[in-house]
Amino acid sequence: MAKLSDARRVALGLVSRRRRNSGRIRDMAREDKAMRALGGADKALAFRLALGATAATAQLDALIDARLRKPSALEPRVRDALRISAFELCYLSTPTGVAVSQGVELVRSVSPRATGLANAVLRRLADEGRAEVSAARERLANGAARVEDLVLVSGLPTWLVERVVADRGTEYAKSFCLAQLEPPPVYVAVNEGLCSVDEARERLVSAGVDVSAVGPVAGCLVLGGASALAESDMIARAELVVADLAAQVVCRLAAPAEPSELLEIGQGRGTKSILLAAGAGVVHPTLVVGVESVPYKVRVAQRRMDSAGLADVVRCVELDATLLAGADVPPELDRQFSTVLLDAPCSGTGTMRRHPEIASSLAPADVEGLVELQLRLLKAAASRVASGGVLVYATCSVLCEEDEAVVQAFLASPEGEGFCLQAVGEAPACVQDEQLAQLVSARHTSAGHFLSMPTSGAEDGHFCARLIKA
Repeated sequence: MAKLSDARRVALGLVSRRRRNSGRIRDMAREDKAMRALGGADKALAFRLALGATAATAQLDALIDARLRKPSALEPRVRDALRISAFELCYLSTPTGVAVSQGVELVRSVSPRATGLANAVLRRLADEGRAEVSAARERLANGAARVEDLVLVSGLPTWLVERVVADRGTEYAKSFCLAQLEPPPVYVAVNEGLCSVDEARERLVSAGVDVSAVGPVAGCLVLGGASALAESDMIARAELVVADLAAQVVCRLAAPAEPSELLEIGQGRGTKSILLAAGAGVVHPTLVVGVESVPYKVRVAQRRMDSAGLADVVRCVELDATLLAGADVPPELDRQFSTVLLDAPCSGTGTMRRHPEIASSLAPADVEGLVELQLRLLKAAASRVASGGVLVYATCSVLCEEDEAVVQAFLASPEGEGFCLQAVGEAPACVQDEQLAQLVSARHTSAGHFLSMPTSGAEDGHFCARLIKA
């Protein structure tokens, strides 16, 4: 009888806890004592298994259920264990014998009586499931683009894959799907108000963090991994901000041409506020007024601004931003701004590698509700744009109905009268920074919007449009 590895045991604990309590698997992993006690290699494996089993839940269940007589009779804890083992068998390069024996022990740890069932299911998956995924990858590599293959290699729901194909085309969909179960790169931005890029890099290396490259935009570093980042205090001190490359680009596209006041709607925990007010390679606003409707996030953002040395530059205001057009708003918002950035709530389909629970929880009806909210927010945001000012609309969704369609619906509305599109390549930061301009040009839609693609080893999927008020 093989001994169950600590990494798989910890992964099972995380997957089962998330099933019972929902929430973000990454946050759970970060706070889990058993995870923190693991060594580097075991921690990486546990993290990969937990995220993969969460991201590909629908496809893993399909693979498992096809090899069961009564899928509905499977105990939840046993299903959790089988999902982890099925992911390892079908999507990782673990030797078959190791994956099967460890999977059997994983099931034994929660239900000894299900050991025989686990052995039968996992051996069938080893013979058939791994071959199915490999064949799908090979067909995609040879130019085919069947939805069934895209679903199989990504683990995503069929409806979502079909929508990405319809919205963005087969080549985009291929890259998108092939990247979904791969670990995304780790990007950080340097708060140059507190330390220089060279100093940040030196301190990270001395703390054991692998700094693999200087990013393609100013102030951005690419890390070889994030496990050692927790050993550094640079995140807690807000000297560094963990932010995807595309999110950093969006902040540059929203940066004003000259110092002025900027309204940020959807401030969240304040990551983009720090990038706007202290990031490298942009003109910094004289004041950033951030609006957020969730009280807890407002408090977190304010604490981060204090740590970042930006308390005098960034305001954090609690408000339902759909009410911005009304007369009864806080004094900080009762004015016109030269730049308004709406970082809209969205499906997050461009960031599913980092937030794998999205894939199994998102439904078409959820997207419809988000589109309605996005349009309401964009109309409200427009009321605070000064004449000649800029309205920037951004999401981390790859779905057209949340991106271009919302912008077009806004321009066709009474609130959108007087606004016109400006190509993102004409943003002041692109005019001033040739390297940024080249990066944006490679991710430029025919309508002049910014649209990045989640691909292996590259940034997440983000969308950004610039609108000018005449």
